[in-house]
Amino acid sequence: MPTYNGRKLLEVIVPSLMAQSHTDFELVVVDDASSDDSLSYLAEHWPQARVIANRQNVGVAAAINLGVAAAQGEYVALLNNDLELDPGWLHELVSVLHRHPEAGTASCKLLNYWRRDELDGAGDIFCLDGTAYRRGHGDADRGQYELEQDVFAPTAGAGLYRSAALSEVGPFDESFFMYFEDVDWGLRAQLLGYRCLYVPSAIAYHMGGETTAGESNPRYFVLQRRNLLAVLIKDAPALFLLQNLPRVIFAQLRILRRSVRARRLRLHARAFAEMLSQSPRWWRARRSIQRHRRISARDFNRMVRYWSSHAAG
Repeated sequence: MPTYNGRKLLEVIVPSLMAQSHTDFELVVVDDASSDDSLSYLAEHWPQARVIANRQNVGVAAAINLGVAAAQGEYVALLNNDLELDPGWLHELVSVLHRHPEAGTASCKLLNYWRRDELDGAGDIFCLDGTAYRRGHGDADRGQYELEQDVFAPTAGAGLYRSAALSEVGPFDESFFMYFEDVDWGLRAQLLGYRCLYVPSAIAYHMGGETTAGESNPRYFVLQRRNLLAVLIKDAPALFLLQNLPRVIFAQLRILRRSVRARRLRLHARAFAEMLSQSPRWWRARRSIQRHRRISARDFNRMVRYWSSHAAG
């Protein structure tokens, strides 16, 4: 669990984790140079937690990697600090990965913490236009996502990962700092043939944006736009890009239009400039990723069409 200035959030997430019906786990907290009293709170109230205290803020992706490297279990749950977990959350996810050894990850049902009849996400979906989003985000929970089925990837803020898959796919890309690092990892996992299963019986409640403030924070506005382009540069097979180029271009124009309407064209331009400066390293990574993938480009396209067709539950 990475955390940054999340003292109040820890008062919710940690007790709900310690109340899990599946009790055979360790808690590793990576504190990313918090200036509040998070460390003293953990030491006083949860001394059983293993705490990694960073001296400087390294970003979400690097903090996750530190936690994964310290973890010792067969499975690794990645958790944002702005969650509350249903008592059966961990049991349900572990059970599914135990039953499906071919799956590398399991994704839960996320509900809005403040409005618990509203979906925050029912697994992540990667789309034909090169974007990714949480399935059902903002919709009323009417039971439309109650089937256990394949999705693209879990949101890294509330998912269970097989340790063997984490080892083979490799670390989260620290050049992303945060945002879309889980989409990048999910694409690399899919290209190596790892399934992700959505588990509706595993439920968590997500506050959303409590640490970063989302797009209202200029830095993270830039990272969201930059990193979505990075995912396409690194991970999307050439055949996918060629067959879906009009969709991809239209999606990027739609994002540009949102930036203009929000009067943040300058930030959008900064994101594009940062993408250009970082692109040589992402192109180098792409060569290795595409050389080692185990599924064909046609099979990848077929999977994306499947995820898109199941986006509505």
